[in-house]
Amino acid sequence: MSKKLSFKNTLIHLLLILGGAVTILPFYWMVSTSLKSGANVAILPPQWIPDPFVWSNYSYIWLKVDFGRYTLNSFVIIVADVIGMLLSCSMVAFGMAVFDFKLKRLLYFGMLATLMLPFQITMIPSYFIWKTFGALNTYYPLIVPSFLGGAFGIFLLHQFYKSTSKEFYEAAMIDGCGPWTVLWKIYFPLSRAVLSALAVFTFMGAWSNTIGPLLYLTDKKLFTLPLGLLFLKGEVGLEQQYLMAGAVIVTLPAVLVFLVAQKQFVEGIASTGLKG
Repeated sequence: MSKKLSFKNTLIHLLLILGGAVTILPFYWMVSTSLKSGANVAILPPQWIPDPFVWSNYSYIWLKVDFGRYTLNSFVIIVADVIGMLLSCSMVAFGMAVFDFKLKRLLYFGMLATLMLPFQITMIPSYFIWKTFGALNTYYPLIVPSFLGGAFGIFLLHQFYKSTSKEFYEAAMIDGCGPWTVLWKIYFPLSRAVLSALAVFTFMGAWSNTIGPLLYLTDKKLFTLPLGLLFLKGEVGLEQQYLMAGAVIVTLPAVLVFLVAQKQFVEGIASTGLKG
């Protein structure tokens, strides 16, 4: 390897390390601050390593500010959202990919067009719809839409099902299987990687959703974690160590899920033929 090429590689690695450090630094400061005492938060020069480590900040947030309840509420919504999204999107995508019917292309591209509509445009009509049904201050507005399909999830699975050989479907039908059996016994297992990617997307979206719970929930006992974090300042004032502890509790599960499911996530996106 020439010296010029070696220097170029070294420079690239240094830039990547620098970029990684710049990205990680705010998260490190968040974790560090969450473990400090109130007296050590604002001292100068800044204390990079907490001394002493105050783990009681987390127990205070978890028990006294009710973050334990908020975490349970978030997981209830997320589990329902993930199940609903995987079931509904797989069924719609399978129908779109396998069957031919009138206005199919119009319906498909009409569905994709909804991706261009931001939530801010639809949230007011949606609010009044759920108000008419008497579903405000319940989890129905946050869960039911997942069981009605999502345009991105349908598109993701449709791309995979279209690339799957139709011979699987035809052979199964010859053997006496119905469409439902073909979907659950053949297409569903084949799309495991894509379903994993969709599950990660759904988890991230539901976990970080603040506007939805803020719009529909008023009872504090029903709050989700992002909503609890939003109102945390009213509970603890300007106590930065508690605010940062709450931010760590909200951030950590999303980071862990992405790290654990990273391989499946990449495989799922790659198998659909989508490119970044």
